[in-house]
Amino acid sequence: MFDDYYMQQRLDDDGDFLPLLSIEEEEGENPNEQFPETLPLLALKNTVLFPGIVIPITVGRDKSIKAINQAHNNDRLVAVLSQRDSEVEEPGVEDLFRVGTIARILKLLRMPDGTTTAILQGRRRFELEDLITDEPYMLANVRTLEYEPVTDPMEFEALISSVLERAQQIIELSPNIPSEANVMLKNIQNHSFLLNFIASNLSAKVGIKQELLREDNLQEKGQALLKQLNSELQLLELKDQIENKVRVDIEKQQRDYFLNQQLKTIQEELGQNPQEEEINNMAKRAKDKDWPEAVAKTFDKEINRLRRMNPQVAEFSIQLTYLELLLDLPWEEFTQDNFDLKKVKKVLDEDHFGLEKVKDRILEHLAVLKLKGDMKAPILCLVGPPGVGKTSLGRSIARAIQRKFVRMSLGGLHDESEIRGHRKTYIGAMPGRIVQSLKRAGSSNPVFILDEIDKVGKDFRGDPSSALLEVLDPEQNGTFYDNYLELEYDLSKVMFIATANSLNTIQPALLDRMEIIQVSGYSTEEKIEIAKRHLIPEQRKEHGLKANQVKLGKRTLEAIIETYTRESGVRSLNRQIAGVMRNVARKVAMEEEYEVSVKPEHLNGMLGPSRFDKDRYATPEVPGVTVGLAWTQSGGDILFVEAILSPGKGKLTLTGNLGDVMKESASTALSFIKANSETLGIDPKIFEEKDIHLHVPEGAIPKDGPSAGITMLTALTSAFTGKRAKTYVAMTGEITLRGKVLPVGGIKEKILAAKRAGMKEIILCQENEKHVAEINPDYIKGIEFHYVSRMEKVLKITLGIR
Repeated sequence: MFDDYYMQQRLDDDGDFLPLLSIEEEEGENPNEQFPETLPLLALKNTVLFPGIVIPITVGRDKSIKAINQAHNNDRLVAVLSQRDSEVEEPGVEDLFRVGTIARILKLLRMPDGTTTAILQGRRRFELEDLITDEPYMLANVRTLEYEPVTDPMEFEALISSVLERAQQIIELSPNIPSEANVMLKNIQNHSFLLNFIASNLSAKVGIKQELLREDNLQEKGQALLKQLNSELQLLELKDQIENKVRVDIEKQQRDYFLNQQLKTIQEELGQNPQEEEINNMAKRAKDKDWPEAVAKTFDKEINRLRRMNPQVAEFSIQLTYLELLLDLPWEEFTQDNFDLKKVKKVLDEDHFGLEKVKDRILEHLAVLKLKGDMKAPILCLVGPPGVGKTSLGRSIARAIQRKFVRMSLGGLHDESEIRGHRKTYIGAMPGRIVQSLKRAGSSNPVFILDEIDKVGKDFRGDPSSALLEVLDPEQNGTFYDNYLELEYDLSKVMFIATANSLNTIQPALLDRMEIIQVSGYSTEEKIEIAKRHLIPEQRKEHGLKANQVKLGKRTLEAIIETYTRESGVRSLNRQIAGVMRNVARKVAMEEEYEVSVKPEHLNGMLGPSRFDKDRYATPEVPGVTVGLAWTQSGGDILFVEAILSPGKGKLTLTGNLGDVMKESASTALSFIKANSETLGIDPKIFEEKDIHLHVPEGAIPKDGPSAGITMLTALTSAFTGKRAKTYVAMTGEITLRGKVLPVGGIKEKILAAKRAGMKEIILCQENEKHVAEINPDYIKGIEFHYVSRMEKVLKITLGIR
């Protein structure tokens, strides 16, 4: 703001310049001053001339020079209009605003570069009537304009006062405007000239200034001007805030730098240098480290580089962090294994009931280490349903063999750099989580749990599964390379134990590098033992109860397991036992009477209504109903298959939310029956006269897999022959079109489910006999097993068809 005024003042310093008339004489419009009706027309670019204002303009266009010369030679008056578009070089009358200012030419100056500068002073507003001619310059008829009288002088005075106050505030915030401008504004007595002067010097667009010039009502003009001044003031205040903030930040940085330099000088005078002391301490620590030669060379090279660095640069702290990592890593540092195998076995048995395969594998490894003295650590993968103790087993193994324990969750991991680390060139670079975990463990041979390895992600940032190939390959992990470390690290002594719920999502190459150990779900008997040995004592301690304040017997635990949980593991069982303990703790705290021994009938009041019905077998009353065995994430279950015939044309309908594989098993079973109808005693015509509907109850639950093949075939044969299937018989197995019975998985869980449901006989594939041998005989006492290889034998056992 006010830039034009100071440009005018600079031109006033010219020796030949006419002296300004006094403010009293010139600041306002003289109503008695007469102006001709016809005047030369001058077009202005990027500015608006207001009455009373003196501005210098450089005249360059031929028409404009001719108009100025003509006016200067006559009465020195020229009509000045602003251009609508400053890009137009030869404006016509349609390119100009209609309202402008009649100006007096105070002086013409011939510049050394050949241009002409005219000093103009605005005298009176006018409106363009019509253009007389535009050659050799524009000549037009004009009509002078007068301001409307002020209707409310008091309100107008207040408005002028506000405008003046805003203008003064802008002057104070603008560094380019000297404070003397305030004095000048105060000396202007004429209100219309004050408004014009401030409007002329606004940092606003030509269109806005033109609207202010056009306004006849001084009060309306003042309001519009005040609005523009407020906008400009807000902008300047915001700019001032930003500049002050930046200035403070810079001053603080300069102050900190100055103080640091002073501190450094003082410390040098006293013979102290904290950076040098820190570097010397690291060098001293390095002498005591027993690390590989390549690491020692790298450390010496990097610490010498650190000595040459300025401590103020950002790279100094990065280099310092890197060297500290090298010193903190446990190079060639190992804990001594516990080779007392009997004690190891005892610790493992104390912490976990069952899981014999895993325990045996750990004992075998320790036995070889004890005899040979050196051996690459095994890389195990424990696969099983949630809650069976896969992760906690790793902690137990570490305690048993007296190694450090490290756990790293891989669930949802997407970035390969989480495994291999980032390069040091990146801001915020860090080593990978493998190296970080070893640093935290302080040992190069910990038990390292890679939890949820089946849930590793993959996206544009890389494939962590591929990075794990190097970690989990015994032939490669002796030279594991971390991008941040830029050195090889020996992981061959680390005992990696991965855990997973399913093998389907693990990369085949990664799966090939691990020793798979299946951890099956627990039977009811095993869960009762786990609850007695581990869960109840832990929950009793957690809830501040003593052994004589609460007791849970075998029947009560069995009721909790079968009616309040449905899982392979014991997590939900642990929560239900905690619920019982909370109930008892409340009664103890409130000194209420209660029975110390919790009975099954008390559970409804403690845990609420039972959530699951026990899988009890119901004797089929009609042909076409058989019992199969299914494997689920929560363990085994019995599965009813129902078949019924109705008049029709042989259409097969399948319901019960079945998957594609299960549907194919039903089609295979029907094709086998059709092909062997005479042998089975079935009239072939029935296939054309009857529709077949096969249904598996609990339709809300998705079902899939081939293991219900023999169950479906038996149900269909029973429906076609009209013979009821033998009671208390469950079966599982895949079938082929040739009538062969193939083996299936999940045998332990399926057999335990059959036992819970009260089955007396189970039909399995001949090849599944070896899986039954792995189950504790006490858990399957009272069940008769039939091992078959052909469908004919299945039908003979269930339907008596020979």
